[in-house]
Amino acid sequence: MVEATDASFEREVLEASVPVLVDFTAPWCRPCRAIEPILEELEREHEGRVRLVRLDIDTNLGVPSRYGVLSLPTVMVFVDGEPVDTILGAQPRRRYAEAVARAVSSF
Repeated sequence: MVEATDASFEREVLEASVPVLVDFTAPWCRPCRAIEPILEELEREHEGRVRLVRLDIDTNLGVPSRYGVLSLPTVMVFVDGEPVDTILGAQPRRRYAEAVARAVSSF
């Protein structure tokens, strides 16, 4: 997992050579912490074919604003620098796995 900032978002996500799961999070968000192991597991299962990037919305206001992130947790899937899926709230593992599978198969 990579920790991104407003300054590094373009390099880490938009220019990535593989699909990227962006986990918009904050230290105080308990549901965000609950889904972290799921996202990390999916990154390991698809090693080299998908990347997980975490972005703290408390210290990085620009990117969440640009993509309309209004609630946490929000996970966005980017393929070729474009958002292709958004998952709002803590969801079952299956929902994240399906999003990853679609992104990997379309890449």
